[in-house]
Amino acid sequence: MSGIIIAGIIIVAILIFFFYTIAIYNKFKRLKNAADATLSQIKVALEKRLDMLSELVDSVKSYAKFEKSTLENITKMRSQVMKSNVKGIREIDAEVRRLLGEIKVAVENYPELKTSETVNKLMDAVTGIEDEIARHRYTYNNIVQEYNTMTDVVPSSMIASMLGFKKLDYLQFEEEKPELRWEV
Repeated sequence: MSGIIIAGIIIVAILIFFFYTIAIYNKFKRLKNAADATLSQIKVALEKRLDMLSELVDSVKSYAKFEKSTLENITKMRSQVMKSNVKGIREIDAEVRRLLGEIKVAVENYPELKTSETVNKLMDAVTGIEDEIARHRYTYNNIVQEYNTMTDVVPSSMIASMLGFKKLDYLQFEEEKPELRWEV
């Protein structure tokens, strides 16, 4: 009789462990999928920002000297966005911020550009996209934090180790946001 009770306890313990492992596995997968989906939203917003940047260069290039390589660089970055990992996205963002700084300098040097409705609308659109990217980045990093915490704490860390779940990278951009508005 006591053998049956012990066997029953062992079976119940195995079932609890099995179902707990499945629950933790599913949570890891949900968080990973949410991180991937949010990263995709960031990539789409980066593509939109690159499109706006291209339009800005087109609007400004008649006044300022923008090399052909600038537009080629924008096109190259746009094609790389969707294929990029977190590190690649950081690099693209840094380059875009540098180009936005150059455009801002060009606009400030030409008063007629500062009053151009097209340039102002494009700059406002870029600012809106910057805000969208910041929101998505915040969401992504929160998901990554929860996922990474699960890989660090017991008992989910043991399950992560058994099932091969590795920590995800945070998405950190340069904190300096280029000021895209000016007084007319």
